[in-house]
Amino acid sequence: MERIGVVGLGRMGSAIARRMSAMGHSVQGWTRSGRAVAGVDSAPDLRSLVERSDTLILSLFDDAAVSEVLEALIGCDLTGRQIIDTSTVVPDILKTRMEAIRAAGATAVDAPISGGPDLVMAGKCGIFMGGEEAAAARAQDTLASLSSRIFHVGPLGAGLAMKVINNGMIQTYFNGLADFMPLAKRAGLPLETALKILSGGPAGMPMVADRIPKVLGQDKEIGFTINATYKDADVFRRVMQSFDLPSPMLDSFAEMSGGAIEAGLGEDDPAAFIRFAYEGDAKP
Repeated sequence: MERIGVVGLGRMGSAIARRMSAMGHSVQGWTRSGRAVAGVDSAPDLRSLVERSDTLILSLFDDAAVSEVLEALIGCDLTGRQIIDTSTVVPDILKTRMEAIRAAGATAVDAPISGGPDLVMAGKCGIFMGGEEAAAARAQDTLASLSSRIFHVGPLGAGLAMKVINNGMIQTYFNGLADFMPLAKRAGLPLETALKILSGGPAGMPMVADRIPKVLGQDKEIGFTINATYKDADVFRRVMQSFDLPSPMLDSFAEMSGGAIEAGLGEDDPAAFIRFAYEGDAKP
């Protein structure tokens, strides 16, 4: 069992820490704000976390947070350690610092996660990993405690590219729901009926099927938020732009999710977006 240090203890980071602990690892966490999380032992500072960890798993909100933490880590002795960045941020943040990370003694991979905290806790999330073969093999051994669905998809940065493709398709599906759910409402189809028929056939998607109780308001638990999906859409669009590719579906999703946020649904589960679309207000 490894000594795991989790940097960032939001919804995803907390789930990662709890899952790793449940699988027998020694786990400590650290947040930039100093906020403690119930059930997760806290290190007093980042340097202490490094000293007590074999593996550092980053689960941070945005580009600025990952940049700040990586710069601080580079200033530490990282001999023999590995950095696994699960954050959804543009790949260049890690790629441009790899030389300094190696000089400090560590290996690193990007390993963004597809699936919310509930899937992390259940060991059913998807992990798309980019990095050198040896670094990826070591990281895969560690991440096996989180999921059996781990894919080494290519060089550093390829993990995030795969997440753009995977989660971008989910956002494309939501675009379709935004177009067709108002038709269901106007034609007199109950929302539950429309979703159950979709979910039971070839046009279904597990993410939507699993969220039907949330869509209907029967399950109030929030796994992920519309604000977070909106932030991810911005990252995905910038990744597409870096490859000189257009992103019309991502642009459309960003516009629609922005409308849901303006309606006060930003901290709701994405299931609320489906209900919002059914009411006919998702499209401007």
